[in-house]
Amino acid sequence: MTDFVLTMPDVGEGVAEAEVVEWHVKPGDPVREDMVLAAVMTDKATIEIPSPVAGVVTWVAADVGETVAVKAPLVRIAREGSEIAAPADADTVETPQPKPDQPASPTAPSLPTKDVPGLKSQKPVAAPAVRRRAIEAGIDLRQIEGTGPAGRITHEDLDSFTAPGKTLAETSGLVKRTTVEEVKITGLRRKIAEKMSLSVSRIPHITYIEEVDVTDLEELRAKMNEGRRDDQPKLTVLPFMMRALAKTIVEQPGMNATFDDAAGIVSRYGAVHIGIATQTPAGLVVPVVRHVEARSIWDSAKELARVADAARDGSAQREELSGSTITISSLGALGGIASTPVINHPEVAIIGVNKIVTRPVWDGNQFIPRKMMNLSSSFDHRIVDGWDAARFIQRIKALIETPALIFIES
Repeated sequence: MTDFVLTMPDVGEGVAEAEVVEWHVKPGDPVREDMVLAAVMTDKATIEIPSPVAGVVTWVAADVGETVAVKAPLVRIAREGSEIAAPADADTVETPQPKPDQPASPTAPSLPTKDVPGLKSQKPVAAPAVRRRAIEAGIDLRQIEGTGPAGRITHEDLDSFTAPGKTLAETSGLVKRTTVEEVKITGLRRKIAEKMSLSVSRIPHITYIEEVDVTDLEELRAKMNEGRRDDQPKLTVLPFMMRALAKTIVEQPGMNATFDDAAGIVSRYGAVHIGIATQTPAGLVVPVVRHVEARSIWDSAKELARVADAARDGSAQREELSGSTITISSLGALGGIASTPVINHPEVAIIGVNKIVTRPVWDGNQFIPRKMMNLSSSFDHRIVDGWDAARFIQRIKALIETPALIFIES
């Protein structure tokens, strides 16, 4: 009986290869049918690869961060009842062998050693302060022979190991850190880096920052949240901003657009598909709320919550993470006073929402407390002139400062 070779699945949409972002198995591991073997990424969609058979993994094609072509061998499994090294025949895929200097599967990085032939198998005995110093210095205590009672490792042993005749630091806990951690950029983080580099290198950004009084909006939002039904989500500022964007785009459709600079074509969209830059455990993604022009405040809030939750828990589909025509970037309470958001290529505009703070505002007679928020927005200066960018933000400001206008149908 031959080994079973699982190939990289064809995920469609013209994808020719996928990046391995996580392995759940390594050679020698037993696997069950339908057990997840690996996770691979194409664009911003992560796909889990299950095992079609039960057996033992004998080979994997790539390390985390490497790409594998569609339909190329990905994992080799010796099926239950078969020999681990089955003879090749017509139904067997020849398995590439790993390079001599390259492990067959990802392994955990080893801690630094210092001319030590091997590590002690037993747990080293050391005081908490000594363990803390070793961790901060990147030293595995199994490399050190303790001179204290019962082989206990002392501060002096640690000093001798790191620099004979010199102390690493005083025993107060303040120690020098000399470790360097190298982190390979893979998966979503690599996609983010590529997208940001593409956007900044190809789009000349112009950033426009304006202060907006959101006192009335916050009062309205609080009243609407108090009266909401159980099936309605809690309103944040973002659904109001989304509706204000949709109304303003009717007057300036050139902002709801993408620019194909290679073809020299600007595509202006009637549909308002708003991307919401969202932080997830894996990194920044942009789930999309489609057809905001046809959604109410409550419907916009509900759909926003749905796609944002899907992005955070990794269940978002490819179509929920692509196709935006304009993007909103918001860091909530961490939004700062101002920012310089990077345009979501190939769009031509991004609206940055900063945090709300109470500031004294002069009303002509006295200073009064008002809730203020800055909008920091960037535009593709090849397509959008500064005057048009300012006019766009000023119109949004007018709607936000008089929120009843958001609900008036044109």
